[in-house]
Amino acid sequence: MKTVVSSATRTVVIGPDEPFVIIGERINPTNRKRLAEELRRFDFSRVRAEALTQVEAGARMLDVNAGIPGADEPGMLRGAVQAIMETVDAPIAIDSSTPEALEAALPAYRGKALVNSVTGEDEVLERLLPLVRKYGAAVIGIANDESGISKDPEVRLAVARKIVQRAADHGIPPEDVIIDPLCMPIGANHEFGRITYDTMRLVRQELGVNMSVGAGNVGFGLPDRPPLTAGFILLGMQVGLTASITNALEPEISRAILAGDLLLGRDPFGKKWNAHFRKSTAARSDARPAPGRATLVPPAPGN
Repeated sequence: MKTVVSSATRTVVIGPDEPFVIIGERINPTNRKRLAEELRRFDFSRVRAEALTQVEAGARMLDVNAGIPGADEPGMLRGAVQAIMETVDAPIAIDSSTPEALEAALPAYRGKALVNSVTGEDEVLERLLPLVRKYGAAVIGIANDESGISKDPEVRLAVARKIVQRAADHGIPPEDVIIDPLCMPIGANHEFGRITYDTMRLVRQELGVNMSVGAGNVGFGLPDRPPLTAGFILLGMQVGLTASITNALEPEISRAILAGDLLLGRDPFGKKWNAHFRKSTAARSDARPAPGRATLVPPAPGN
């Protein structure tokens, strides 16, 4: 099953036989004071810069969130979407559960957007799925509902099934529903990784839809998070994970995904792996001092 999203000029296909899709996570004001301040002023210069650097680093889609308490989320989200479209051609995941914000941003988008996200709560589904259908978008469905986040993969599967079925009731086909099986901090419970992978297997086997997670959550509260995120994604790719909202600027994460695509047969003849190697080698070569040029060495402490 393939999920197709697009900008005005570029199409991205998410699927089990397609290269893994990185959805850049950095256009989000949560814990980012300067970005939040700029968004409040309707200054989108940092949004544009983040869009450009993430795409250059390998993000094929961009997540955009403008959820700041007490601020004009509809206006900020619409402005951010427009700024991104003017800067890069990557498709956008519009990250909001506020109907007013989606009503402001979705009509401004040129292409087929991805709405991030709906939960399995009845009220949320009935509030947001009509908007997804109205604007012809795809949607991420999170595998939790009114009862909270279950530790039982079968319960998460049941919520995912409900989301897919309810979406179909609103005229949204299964290929336009991406399930988030929930990535929880492994530091809080050493079983959380296994629970998520078991959920992925069940979703793949029964529903066959694509899956995406916020992979950075796995290392929350732990030191040296990038290797945990990279490892989480790499293992997930083997059991049905086809996309992730993550930090494209972390080289360790990007390399792990490229390796996974190559090892799982999604990078014919290693073209992307080799291109990345050549680019990295050229960057290191450019960073070396020119022959014969003296390199300044800082004095030893106390000198």
